[in-house]
Amino acid sequence: MKAPGYIFAEALRNLIKKRATVLYPYREVEKIHLPDGFRGKIEFDRPKCIGCQMCFRVCPAKAIEIIEDERGKRPIFLIYRCIYCGQCAEVCPTKAITLGKVFENVALRKEELEVR
Repeated sequence: MKAPGYIFAEALRNLIKKRATVLYPYREVEKIHLPDGFRGKIEFDRPKCIGCQMCFRVCPAKAIEIIEDERGKRPIFLIYRCIYCGQCAEVCPTKAITLGKVFENVALRKEELEVR
């Protein structure tokens, strides 16, 4: 067991050190380091989508629904179900789906957590 004096000295040392965390809400987003390959919120480029439905078929969380609009079939991504595995982006033949760097998914209603 360490002596009480050691604990006090350690506490004083940590009081004068620079903080190790970034305060929320993030005022300096550019200072937050996100590693290469970070899988954040889904980004969908509708003009690139050909409606093949491959993303729907491979999604393990069933976070993708297919709807039909004036331009044919297309996916809707339910972010509140997404597990950010990235399989939809990997299987997309036209690269219409990417995983961005946005990691904050805050909403009051789950309908706001959809990517159309």
